[in-house]
Amino acid sequence: MSSPKQLIEGFSRFREMHFAKDDTLYRELVEQGQTPKTLVVGCCDARVDPAIILDCAPGDLFVIRNVANLVPPAEDQGHYHGTSAALEFGVCELNVEHIIVLGHAQCGGIHALMEGAMHKKDSFIAEWMGIADAAQQYVQRELPGADLRQRRRACEQRAILGSLDNLLTFSWIRERVEQGTLTLHGWYFDMENGQLLSYNTTTRRFELL
Repeated sequence: MSSPKQLIEGFSRFREMHFAKDDTLYRELVEQGQTPKTLVVGCCDARVDPAIILDCAPGDLFVIRNVANLVPPAEDQGHYHGTSAALEFGVCELNVEHIIVLGHAQCGGIHALMEGAMHKKDSFIAEWMGIADAAQQYVQRELPGADLRQRRRACEQRAILGSLDNLLTFSWIRERVEQGTLTLHGWYFDMENGQLLSYNTTTRRFELL
C-alpha cells in the first residue's frame, strides 16, 4: 500500500522519466492538447486501472471511473451528473471513436448489490448501484441454481450490457453509432485468470480477446 511519501517518490521517478530524460511526449500533449480516440468507463477499484491493464501511454485514453463501471441512462433529473458530463465531453468535444465499458471480476459493488447490502437509506452507493438492478434480477431469474461465483460473474458481465444499452439513451451517442463514427464495446477483465474478454453481439457471449 502506498503512503503519501511513497507517492511523492513515485512522482520523482515519473518526472525523471518523462521530463528530465525526454520531455517530447508531454511537450506534444501540452502543445497539441489531448486527442484520445478511445473512452473507457472503468471501475474505481484500485486493482483495475485501465491505463495499466491496457498498457497505455499518457494521452491514449479518456477514462471515466466510478463504482462498478456503470453508465446511467440519460435523464435530466437531479443536479450532478459526473459520468454523463464526462461522456458528453469525450464524445462531443474530443470526438472519441470508441467507448469501452470495462467491467471486471471481483467487483465489490456488484457483489454487495447481489447480497442485498444496497438497501441502506441515504446511501450514495445504494442509489448508484440501482442502475444495475436489472442485471441482478436477470441473474436471479436465469441462474437460480448456479453457485455464488457463477452468479457474481454473470451479474458483473450483465451489468456491462446494461451500461451499453444506457449509452444509447444519449442522443449524441446514438446518432454517432448509427452514423458509424462511434463504436461501443463491452469488455471484462478476468483478473483471477489474467484474461480480457469482449462481448460478441453475434454469439451473445463474452469471448477471449
